[in-house]
Amino acid sequence: MTERCVTHSEAQTEALGESIAQRSGALSAIALKGDLGAGKTALVRGLARGLGSADSVTSPTYAIVNEYRGARRVCHFDLYRLSGGDDLWEIGWEDYLASGALCVAEWCDVAREMFPPSTLWIDIEKAGGDTRCFTLRWPEEAEAC
Repeated sequence: MTERCVTHSEAQTEALGESIAQRSGALSAIALKGDLGAGKTALVRGLARGLGSADSVTSPTYAIVNEYRGARRVCHFDLYRLSGGDDLWEIGWEDYLASGALCVAEWCDVAREMFPPSTLWIDIEKAGGDTRCFTLRWPEEAEAC
């Protein structure tokens, strides 16, 4: 199922993340694609809050992965500096997935082949000012939610 959403502020992008959190039960991963400044981290901030986390959400650019505690743990990856699926495997991607955490990855195109079938794919486009257009491609398992 494909869904399109538009936000006009960072607060609305975070609210979209909270809404996605409420529908994330069947998901193993969320793959984010968007340019610098598109709102990927703002979306994750809302997602983590929607899953009960009070942790500070920041881009994991240099850490590669940040973890946020809540009703469901969120593991927030930035794949920008990785060279492919082998690098992602080496940092324990499969272990994170097997742990039951929701794995959210920015710059997902680096290792598309590593994402499980239960992945929500989100493309984010800047549309001028603070307006963002989101295309969400939900996996079949989540459509029944």
